[in-house]
Amino acid sequence: MNKNDGPIYNARELGTGKVIVLGIQHLFAMFGSTVLVPILTGLSVSATLLFAGLATLFMHFVTKKEVPVFLGSSFAFLGGYFSVVASGAEMGYSPREALPYACTGVACAGLTYLVLAGICKVYGSANVMKFFPPVVTGPIIIAIGLQLAPSAINNCATNWPVAIVALAVIIICNIWGKGMIKIIPILMGVVVSYAFAAATGNVDFSGVASASWIGIPVQAQDTVFGLLSSGNVNTGLLISSIVMIVPIAFATMMEHVGDISAIGGTIGKNLIEEPGLHRTLIGDGVGTAIASLFGAPANTTYGENTGVLVLTKIYDSFVIRLAACFAIALSFCPKFAALISAMPSATVGGVSIILYGMISAVGVRNMIENHTDFQKSRNVIVAAVILGLTLGINFSGALGATISPEAGNLATGAIAFSIGSLNIALSGLAVSSIIGIILNAVLPGKDEHFVEDVDKALASSLGKY
Repeated sequence: MNKNDGPIYNARELGTGKVIVLGIQHLFAMFGSTVLVPILTGLSVSATLLFAGLATLFMHFVTKKEVPVFLGSSFAFLGGYFSVVASGAEMGYSPREALPYACTGVACAGLTYLVLAGICKVYGSANVMKFFPPVVTGPIIIAIGLQLAPSAINNCATNWPVAIVALAVIIICNIWGKGMIKIIPILMGVVVSYAFAAATGNVDFSGVASASWIGIPVQAQDTVFGLLSSGNVNTGLLISSIVMIVPIAFATMMEHVGDISAIGGTIGKNLIEEPGLHRTLIGDGVGTAIASLFGAPANTTYGENTGVLVLTKIYDSFVIRLAACFAIALSFCPKFAALISAMPSATVGGVSIILYGMISAVGVRNMIENHTDFQKSRNVIVAAVILGLTLGINFSGALGATISPEAGNLATGAIAFSIGSLNIALSGLAVSSIIGIILNAVLPGKDEHFVEDVDKALASSLGKY
């Protein structure tokens, strides 16, 4: 049997050259979405790359190198950034002046992860996970992938031929590819599609030509420290920013649990138990807090890289740490950041169709392998409510309005309400997660059982995807 036919937990046995290429593939997998957040919000692309890499390395250190996860920019906080910028505009602040206030709120949101991590440590992840059984986390994972799917189609629509090339190359390489080609389908899709777009005159390289080779990724005036040391802090806007943004953390923590479950299901290990949910929460929360303090977006566990794990079956976390190091190095090169930023949206869209779909597929497998019983009406209701609310609210034109014209579908539907002068918008994922957890806790017939030999059960299904 070819050693690439089954999961590989030590990629270094493939050789240095192949490991480097695998690291580059993970870099490309996260790059499009990671840089999209600073492009939409006005935050620094270079700072985003730097702290995505540093946060990923910190996560791997905290989790004893057992969780193959990349921390990239979180879309969940987009509404918070836009709301704070809008509030700042009413007070006469430019977007660049208002963003450090938003980053302060996001940093506080990141620190709330430590509270849940402490609860997990004191009471045990198993007791906490009673509130997050597969009937809850499975639909959440499915919804995460499904609600991202329209953004992939919107990107594809900018140039369908370019998107189809990316999609076709990935499928061909993964199904019929041999050797190294078979395990780098995402990178091949990106490179071939990008080259095709360039050859057909669909790439604007003007920004690349004007960018410098070396630069500092962080500017002091863009950081929270710069704001606090300015001596001209608007306390009202600062408090408002914290109050508006911190509640978003409750949704992202649920998303975190779902993502870690998805990664565990992908690699055939129960990561909630070992290295432990408390460790992954610390890594994610501290990574988000530190990134925000230095003017970078909030971080989150990246489904795109989980999709790469599913496709390649290379589960060695060393490959992702290598990608993190590449991201850090490239954050000091504005010219490279400009080159990647010039990547056609259609290329990102073509790749994302598969990666986002993979996220939802892992959510389905999460429930199947844990024997979630849908003969029980209460389980059907919990799953249905989570999916219905997430997608219904997210794409409803009747609930809220687009927070930013540039954000498109990323910030459309929301449950909006006011507390005094504060306007708060809860995403579909936030609402469905909270209600799903409550429903599962109060409805009779709750089944808190997880497959005891989940590692083997999950591992046995990996070859099916």
